[in-house]
Amino acid sequence: MTENTTDRTGARRSTIGFIGSGNIGSQLARLAVGRGDQVVMSNSRGPETLQDLVGELGEGARAGSVEEAAAEGDVVVVTIPLKDIGSVPVEPLAGKLVIDTCNYYPQRDGRIAELDDESTTTSELLQRRLPGSSVVKVFNNIHFEQLTTDGTPAGTPGRRALPIAGDDSDAKQAVVELLDEFGFDAVDAGSLAEGWRFQRDTPGYGTVHDADGMREALGQARRYAKMR
Repeated sequence: MTENTTDRTGARRSTIGFIGSGNIGSQLARLAVGRGDQVVMSNSRGPETLQDLVGELGEGARAGSVEEAAAEGDVVVVTIPLKDIGSVPVEPLAGKLVIDTCNYYPQRDGRIAELDDESTTTSELLQRRLPGSSVVKVFNNIHFEQLTTDGTPAGTPGRRALPIAGDDSDAKQAVVELLDEFGFDAVDAGSLAEGWRFQRDTPGYGTVHDADGMREALGQARRYAKMR
């Protein structure tokens, strides 16, 4: 990771780059700015299309190219249609934590044989593209508007939990801490290969659970082939 910056008070601030600034990206940016982070927002249409969003986000937010968001982020969020992951820059993300929010929707993304036969997962596809990065899957199973409404302080009874999956334990711990600051508990689903347990149409997808409930939902998940 690159070195964090400091604000005028001397507090350390990290920069989060966003590759994709749609519903999920913009909500996560609001949470990040709220905790004092800087954000670099990007999309496929260019920085000029994001001026209203960065104006709303306020100080610490700016619009840039996808390459700038990748290069300047200490942590980078990839939140784009799965069919577009081939456009994610590789070299600027080497050595960084990459948060993956992607889901597979064949009607939007086209058919992807490896996902249809369940020989891999969406986040493993992104990790394959980014061999020098540490990909962690999270935020794909929550309705975007709930990101800024459902968070509560640590220790709140029934606090909402979100699942994570990843192959790098340090990267996952960083995401656990980020989730806590955003107002959510984390439930570790295991490696990226286990990310299917909270993909679309599973019990943990789009549903609200505390940590125990999410663990139960992950345990009840079935492969698509067994749903037919």
